Amino acid sequence: MNPAHIIIFGSMNMDLVARTPKLPVPGETLLGYSFATIPGGKGANQAVAVARLKVPTVMVGRVGSDGFGQTLLANLQAADVDTSGVLVNEAVPSGVAMIAVDDQSENHIIVIPGANGQINESDVDRLIHHLPGAAALLLQFEIPLPAVVAAAKAAHQAGVRVILDPAPARSDIPTDLYSCVNIITPNAVEAAQLVGFPVHDPTTAAHAADVLQQRGVETVVIKLGATGVFCATPKESFFVPAFSVKAVDTVAAGDAFNGGMAAALANGLPIRQAITWGAATGALSATKAGAQSSLPDRATVEAFLKQHDRD
Repeated sequence: MNPAHIIIFGSMNMDLVARTPKLPVPGETLLGYSFATIPGGKGANQAVAVARLKVPTVMVGRVGSDGFGQTLLANLQAADVDTSGVLVNEAVPSGVAMIAVDDQSENHIIVIPGANGQINESDVDRLIHHLPGAAALLLQFEIPLPAVVAAAKAAHQAGVRVILDPAPARSDIPTDLYSCVNIITPNAVEAAQLVGFPVHDPTTAAHAADVLQQRGVETVVIKLGATGVFCATPKESFFVPAFSVKAVDTVAAGDAFNGGMAAALANGLPIRQAITWGAATGALSATKAGAQSSLPDRATVEAFLKQHDRD
């Protein structure tokens, strides 16, 4: 039986990636040693991550009518993502992200929204067309917040699971959004921004999860980087250790995690196994350079889990 489809409502950017020995400090000029243009954007990254795991995937958002927009759409289509929900905006260029990655695989990212910043409730109208039969709606914060809220409400009313990656971090989330979210997936920095206190280990993650559940979120999944993932559901709390890999580039690791977890849930796996799938997908992504170019396929993830004796 084929899994139900997953909808991603979010950003599509062209990533302009520079590799440099170290990240610059304010006022410093550095010489880098490589440059590449790579399709990215948190929404598109998650869409490709899901599609490569053999789950039907629909992307809803906007690109410009420029060359970057054409490349972004072609890349999604090459990954078997349905782009019928993507609007080509004639008046605004496609979004771009300027990314610097150092030799320790740390990064600095500046996002210029472009067409992503024009997304509004008319885009939600296109999204609603794809809600019947969907397994989940994935959301992020690289598009205007009112559109994210409207999309979450529409999916919630339709009985579709809402998975929110609250990135980039922000503290001005309206209270009515939380009650529409089934699963929220911040990293430690984003969790701290949401709750107003540091989050750095399973104990502080548990405290943050309690705060977020009190606000109305059903399940809280906090990504603690190389440590692992803390999860609190309405019935239980648990910790999933991270996979140990040699990181090359962590740019899309969080998006890979969300895609892997969502794909596993669409295939009927329980939340603990879905998080393990997300952790494996994120770990594999970190072993390769680039955003969408680093995302693993299903066979690679299954082999990795078998090798590490997890399912």
